Amino acid sequence: MTGEESNERLEFLGDSVLGLVVTEHVYRGYPALPEGELAKVRASVVNSEALAELATELDIGPSLLLGKGEDASGGREKPSILADAMEAIIGAVYLDGGWEAASQLVLGLLGARITEAAAGPGGQDYKTRLQELTARTFDQLPRYQVQDDGPDHAKHFSATVFVGGVARGRGEGRSKKQAEQAAARAAWSELALAAGADAPEPDPAAQSPDSRQSSQRSENADA
Repeated sequence: MTGEESNERLEFLGDSVLGLVVTEHVYRGYPALPEGELAKVRASVVNSEALAELATELDIGPSLLLGKGEDASGGREKPSILADAMEAIIGAVYLDGGWEAASQLVLGLLGARITEAAAGPGGQDYKTRLQELTARTFDQLPRYQVQDDGPDHAKHFSATVFVGGVARGRGEGRSKKQAEQAAARAAWSELALAAGADAPEPDPAAQSPDSRQSSQRSENADA
């Protein structure tokens, strides 16, 4: 690749913007959390693994300009390259639209992950909660069936979770993980209510656009 400017400077800027957006959000949004817990919440999303996963969900890889060698070696799927690309995008949005635009982008993409991390272990991980509930109640573990449709750059996933061979919940999302979480939450809500536990109320602030649509199409399903 020749004649193209590297994204390294944008990555540097985007990394700082990302960190500050998330830091301010958790500081203002979770006043009861001590410093150590705030740091854990921030670290759960401000890291290469989370950014690479997000870039994969957004299908950023095919849009990257790579050298022939890097491209031939699978660079479009390398987590480190994808994470750097995500940082560069955040940096570019900040330069173009300022703090407000960058903040909206970051929180729009990572808001649900932040909420899940702030809830603590198992707080919003409904796959884990469903597994624990079904193990106690049915002495069985849930089984997931996932389907996807659409082109590679815009895949949509649908998941159904079965307990004892019975479909207990359905959900949708932009990734297999989101769809399974949505299905698990729907199933957990139904089974927990039947068992006398408190089922969760939908949390619009923690939902992605896909999961909000899912909640309209599948009873009690949201990411």
